[in-house]
Amino acid sequence: MSDEEIKKDTENITPEADSEVVEYEFNENGEEDFKKTLKKLREDLKACKKEKEEYLTGWQKERADFANYKKAEDDRRAMVSESMRERILSKFLGVIDSFNMAFANKEAWEKVDENWRKGVEYIYGQMNTIFEEYGVKPVGEVGEKFDPNFHHSLELVPTDKKELDHTVSQVIQKGYKLGERVIRPAGVNVYEYKSVKDGP
Repeated sequence: MSDEEIKKDTENITPEADSEVVEYEFNENGEEDFKKTLKKLREDLKACKKEKEEYLTGWQKERADFANYKKAEDDRRAMVSESMRERILSKFLGVIDSFNMAFANKEAWEKVDENWRKGVEYIYGQMNTIFEEYGVKPVGEVGEKFDPNFHHSLELVPTDKKELDHTVSQVIQKGYKLGERVIRPAGVNVYEYKSVKDGP
């Protein structure tokens, strides 16, 4: 191949953005210096491999970062949604309390007009159904062992029965939990054991 033919061939090479055109060197006889060219190609290949590894590592890191960001964003959205639901449902606890107080005085409640009473009880039932749909459940029952995670102690009631010590004697205000999270602890009176020897 003559020098002019090689020159024509190399003029037709269009390099890509980041690649380099290999420069061919010729000796006085017009023969290609294969050793220098081969050395340059090896160096270029090594540099390309290194660059490829850097790009691959960078891409994998970015992909992992994005997956972590997406998970964190999904968790944050779920927390905001849960927090909003908890806030809204908490506002209705006062309404439920009002119903419970009205029903607590059975004698007065029985005197209310039957049709009106049934209507109010129906509304109360609807509210409880909504609470159940959202996973809200009451907490705090008489006889339960006192647990500060679920109960708020309002008053200590003395007892001479040791087995009743630190158990709920009366539920003053119902508590509620949303899923496994307590949104309001139950207001309770708690038995406190005092032996007869202890005195008043």
